[in-house]
Amino acid sequence: MENLKNMLNNPKVRGVLCSATGEIVEFHNPGVKDLFILVNTRPQVLDGAAVADRVIGLGAAMLLVLGNVKHVYAKLISEPAIKVLREACIHLDYEKAVPNIINRDGTDVCPVEKLTMNITEPSEAFERIKEFLINKNIIQS
Repeated sequence: MENLKNMLNNPKVRGVLCSATGEIVEFHNPGVKDLFILVNTRPQVLDGAAVADRVIGLGAAMLLVLGNVKHVYAKLISEPAIKVLREACIHLDYEKAVPNIINRDGTDVCPVEKLTMNITEPSEAFERIKEFLINKNIIQS
């Protein structure tokens, strides 16, 4: 995990994972786009993986649970994300916890955090996040 944490010192790396087989995958896009794409197209990479990320909100936490990761480190994490990861028995380390992740302009709760607030099933969170990313033209349908 220390190597993954150190990779976050590169300003171009937003997050990074090490699969159970040792494959390293870097996240460069803001938000949950890279994580969502992995869950959708290469879920085997997440199964048993260790993940280090700058920011983990509730939506990302649900995607990590859906992907069956085993260890998560976050520089910043929301309290709802902590709860979801702990309930899934995922080993968790973090630097700072906040009530909610705030959007990029600092005016409200992150939209992905908001849309997953009342969801308890990671598969439902996946569908809501997919719809959000498609509506925002972040991914193609």
